[in-house]
Amino acid sequence: MAPLIVLIVVTGLARIAGWLHATDWLDSWPHAARLGLAALFALTSSAHFLQPRRDGLIAMVPPRLPNPAALVTVTGFLELAGAVGLLIPWAAPLAAICLAVMLVCLFPANVRAAREGSGIQTMPLPLRGLVQVLFIGACVLAAF
Repeated sequence: MAPLIVLIVVTGLARIAGWLHATDWLDSWPHAARLGLAALFALTSSAHFLQPRRDGLIAMVPPRLPNPAALVTVTGFLELAGAVGLLIPWAAPLAAICLAVMLVCLFPANVRAAREGSGIQTMPLPLRGLVQVLFIGACVLAAF
């Protein structure tokens, strides 16, 4: 639930700053969403490297995939790179689309973990699916 809260709060504060003309760049939902997503993915990438969340993420990797620990590390770096990419104007659209694709690719691991009761359990599967759709929608918004 923390990533959703971070997305909403940071995007909302950025958008308010835009409305108050603190900066013209933030006078746009896509730009505000980029900041919110950058904060979200900076937060979620930390779980890929810090215990006890790292072990929970490793447990979520489907058994047919090789080297779960390495996959968790790689996806953590991809999330962090995506967060940085969202803050670079020319790279932001590509970073947002790549993050959306990654969210789609990683969702089956969330489904498996929810069904088996393994890995990180933060919310029931139907709510997790809805939140995932919101994250993907924010990525699509940030791409434009």
